[in-house]
Amino acid sequence: MVEVTFQDSPVTLLGTEIQVGNDAPNFTVLSNSLENKTLDDYKGKVKLISVVPSLDTGVCAEQTKRFNQEADKLDNVQLLTISMDLPFAQTRWCSAEGVNNIEILSDHRDADFGKKYGVLIKELRLLSRSIFVVDSHDKVTYVEYVPEVTNHPDYEKALEAARKAE
Repeated sequence: MVEVTFQDSPVTLLGTEIQVGNDAPNFTVLSNSLENKTLDDYKGKVKLISVVPSLDTGVCAEQTKRFNQEADKLDNVQLLTISMDLPFAQTRWCSAEGVNNIEILSDHRDADFGKKYGVLIKELRLLSRSIFVVDSHDKVTYVEYVPEVTNHPDYEKALEAARKAE
């Protein structure tokens, strides 16, 4: 099982750990317009799923803005950011920060994504910082569970994995 800390204190991740080669579990989250979104909504595309605890924190904001900047450079790749923030807060944040090249989704209602991808922090009911790349056939081709939630992921490895996925 993946070991993760939050501000150097161990936390418990609930759900199933995802590994490269797994079929990507389907999930249900909310769009900013309060519509259900599932993995099936992105069929036929490569998905880079960026998971953050909250957009209102420094590292999460930087991570989301970084992938927003990279979105135009990736062909047939759907960039998604998933957090536990309410859809209303996500909409406000995206508007204030000019983030409009990626889809921001909320797992606040059921934590369905968090449980199915093994990133729900039991102690905080937040999602643990992580990156998943899922190919157009819904196979997982890249996984990064960031060991310390307050640290950045490896952007270059994630982007390279998205470029290589088909």
